[in-house]
Amino acid sequence: METITIKTPSKEYPVLIGAGAVRELGGLLREKLPGLTSLLIITDETVASLHLDRVKEALAEFNPSIHIVPSGEKAKTFDVYYAALTFALEKKLDRKSAVIALGGGAVGDLAGFAAATFMRGIPFIQVPTTILAHDSAVGGKVGINHPEGKNMIGAFHQPEAVVYDLDFLKSLPDREIRSGFGEAVKHALIKDHSFYCWLLDNVHSLKDMKDEEWLFILSKGIQVKNAFVSEDEKEAGVRAFLNFGHTLGHAIEAESGYGKMTHGEAVVIGMLYALELSIEKCGLDFDTGQFRDWLMGLGYSISLPEGLHPAELLSRMKKDKKAIGQAVNFVLLDSIGHPVLSEIPDGELKEALEMFAIKGAEK
Repeated sequence: METITIKTPSKEYPVLIGAGAVRELGGLLREKLPGLTSLLIITDETVASLHLDRVKEALAEFNPSIHIVPSGEKAKTFDVYYAALTFALEKKLDRKSAVIALGGGAVGDLAGFAAATFMRGIPFIQVPTTILAHDSAVGGKVGINHPEGKNMIGAFHQPEAVVYDLDFLKSLPDREIRSGFGEAVKHALIKDHSFYCWLLDNVHSLKDMKDEEWLFILSKGIQVKNAFVSEDEKEAGVRAFLNFGHTLGHAIEAESGYGKMTHGEAVVIGMLYALELSIEKCGLDFDTGQFRDWLMGLGYSISLPEGLHPAELLSRMKKDKKAIGQAVNFVLLDSIGHPVLSEIPDGELKEALEMFAIKGAEK
């Protein structure tokens, strides 16, 4: 078991990572929320069938209520959010109650936002069940989607703790593993050159990774996230660098239809595009050919999904919550581990997207 302490201006909390970590939940609740009156677990249909019994067993003394939501991005809608709040009211949760977010990034975002807004904010604990959630479960960003853009409605609401049980990862399908690993690559590129080199040298297949390898990768990623969040909790400055690859990635998700492509797979395409922009705009010294080949060897698509057009993607990027006055702000790299924020004119973005689409089609 490994513990990483997340320190932000508003709260300090532990991230527990290891096989069997869910057994620590009861002790955490007794320690952190001694006046707890009731407990609500929010999870999705898929996770409930796989892991809910283990979590209920760990929390039996608290007699938790269970609310099950749709799987994936379908959980992050106004209707599902409203239903979660209605359920909490029906179960008579109060300001001394707490929420357990059991699932991947979508459940964590939804449950965290419900906790942030129920009676103006009650405590919650993240219990991630995917690799991707090593990023989303840490840092306090919670929210839901709008048809016009991803994560447009939300809040900053830090959890009381994050409990990351590596046993849960063994049930993940290949696409979810790729999705989560994409965020680990992002963390390496924006902060840790040696970590990126380690990934290139040691990860040649995502199917047979050992617990100790995932522990190393996830711990590294969480430490990178902590470095940015502790300095800039509410994304007024350097925390924006965590959006590397996300501007185009979110546009791809929205244009494809939420849930058609996993978040991490879309972000990988977004990172490749941002790396090519970084070479052109910042003089980044980077072998994109090697990066493309490595990604393809791991099972990623490196081209824009069929049917998505540069003009529509540019329009989506201009609606991104990081856009200021309709100007698109991109996270680029001066070098591996050194991100910068750059405002890029529409014409240049569109031209670069067209070239990117051509390169992808050639592969």
